[in-house]
Amino acid sequence: MSDLQRVCFVLHLRPERVEDYLEAHTEVWPEMLDALRETGWRNYSLFLRQDDGMVVGYLETEDFAKTSAAMEATEVNARWQAHMAEYFRPAAGGTDGGANPDTIRTELVEYFHLD
Repeated sequence: MSDLQRVCFVLHLRPERVEDYLEAHTEVWPEMLDALRETGWRNYSLFLRQDDGMVVGYLETEDFAKTSAAMEATEVNARWQAHMAEYFRPAAGGTDGGANPDTIRTELVEYFHLD
């Protein structure tokens, strides 16, 4: 088995929608969880800085580009992202209509790791 790629990304919630976003994650759809597992998302966590709505995501996978593409191709992901869009601030220059988290996440660069 090849080494796993560690991936970290950030997203930004609309500050007035933070509580709604958290509520929406109390029961993630079982088919969404299955799709994440089946497409290679491992050790996946989301963290929130509640005062400004910054979300930090972390996962491990063999190939993030392939894993992301596989996930984005699923029907359940399209439904989930449409459901989640209302909670996120649009990317710079975007509209006020919400944003698809798959297209506005900013991947962070790993520069240090300690096993």
